[in-house]
Amino acid sequence: MNRVIILTASLAFFGSTAFAGDIGVSISHSDSNLAVLVKGIKDRAAQSNQPLQIEFAEGDVNRQLSQVQNFIAAKVDAIIVNTVETSATPTVTKLAADAGIPLVYVNNTPSDIHELGTKAAFVGSDEKVAGTLEAKEVCRLLQERGKSEAADILIIQGVLANETAVLRSQAVHEVAAMPECNFMKIIDEQSANWDPVKAQDLVTNWITAGYKPAAIISNNDEMAIGAINSLKASGLDGVIVAGVDATKEAMQYMKNGDLQVTVFQDAIGQGAGSVDLAIKLAKGNRVESPLWIPYELVNPANVDTYLSKN
Repeated sequence: MNRVIILTASLAFFGSTAFAGDIGVSISHSDSNLAVLVKGIKDRAAQSNQPLQIEFAEGDVNRQLSQVQNFIAAKVDAIIVNTVETSATPTVTKLAADAGIPLVYVNNTPSDIHELGTKAAFVGSDEKVAGTLEAKEVCRLLQERGKSEAADILIIQGVLANETAVLRSQAVHEVAAMPECNFMKIIDEQSANWDPVKAQDLVTNWITAGYKPAAIISNNDEMAIGAINSLKASGLDGVIVAGVDATKEAMQYMKNGDLQVTVFQDAIGQGAGSVDLAIKLAKGNRVESPLWIPYELVNPANVDTYLSKN
């Protein structure tokens, strides 16, 4: 999302009063990783003739809380939040509930997902499914390569205050504990904060420390790409790299043979679903929550199917 669009959205919010039916939207970052989610929100809003007020928190929890408070002060009819830190969601939930404004979380699982009440909801994908799919595929590929004992595994985690990173990493541990995959030995796991440059530096440090992993399992594609760049720079070949999101860039890496596993997250579907639920809640209707959008495994055999989906 470029600077002009962000500025325009901000001016639209601060320069006018809320129209009946407005939905306030706070997105954690204006990066390419969330551009598809924002597109899904905008497209469904346009189809529904639904006015939106979009703000970007740029990774700042306090900024996001301020945006929610501003939406409440503007008396929007509903709020959609792609949370910066899922640990902060109980505060956001209380702010909206106290104001009597419907709230929909999207994409990042709120920590209070089971205590949202009837005027709040979550639309997303089960993060443990994502971690399970990528880890099981790594297990299968290692077995295919003849690995049946002690295969060293490294995990690159996202922001640890984010439930997404916690659940995806937990799923990898659970797969590695399964009898058919217990040859996978997790030798280290560290956070790279969803950042490809930090992930590249982390993997470089691991290699410098003497680690020779059979696979690197990343909580998202951008960090997986950072890992791939580090492996290439070090000349370490044959390492299986896995990620989540099936971004366009990641799928090009897969087409080139550098990324072996990713998991398609239907961000368009999540964005559209969040608008649908926000409209229903604003009308006083009850909704299903959580509303799960399925994850799908992507590998070199089916990557062409997903090239146009994100």
